[in-house]
Amino acid sequence: MENVKRVTLAMTGASGAPYGLRLLECLLAQGVEVHFMISKAALMVVAMETELALPDKTGPLAKKLREQFAVDASQLRVYGREEWTAPVASGSGAPSAMVICPCSTGTLSAIATGASNNLIERAADVALKERRQLILVLRESPLSSVHLQNMLTLSQAGVTIMPASPGYYHKPVSVGEMVDFMVARVLDHLGLAQTLIPRWGE
Repeated sequence: MENVKRVTLAMTGASGAPYGLRLLECLLAQGVEVHFMISKAALMVVAMETELALPDKTGPLAKKLREQFAVDASQLRVYGREEWTAPVASGSGAPSAMVICPCSTGTLSAIATGASNNLIERAADVALKERRQLILVLRESPLSSVHLQNMLTLSQAGVTIMPASPGYYHKPVSVGEMVDFMVARVLDHLGLAQTLIPRWGE
């Protein structure tokens, strides 16, 4: 697969904020242009699961993230939840790949039904209608029949469903290495080089 240079990344309110933040870090480190969105619930999860305090307002949030990852506005674009003029809201402007990491089951349901109540859901709807790559990193357990049906619906529409279930064959000794396992799998699916974990058999 040809390397993806522009990626839409969204974080929603499931547990697993370190997955999304680490993925953001890795994408930016590779020079990928990231179009970033985060839900209100995800901001709460970030505060609970990490030491990073993120502002709620889009401007201060963008400033904080650009400083955190040492990038500028040309590489990291941050959008508000109702910023309907953002490129990600249109098939003519959105990047060719989108990842929601972590993806809540509420967001899963909204995408499966075409709800588009906020910019994250609309961006995913754009990816679907344009037949572009969409990866959902779900973090929920156990899964109900409703969750499973929504996953099947989206899988049949071409979405990659990637539950956050790290493997252990690389013998992780830290939470960070378990996070890296999932981030590496996402990078693999995006066609981007990664040295976070060895592939099976290497």
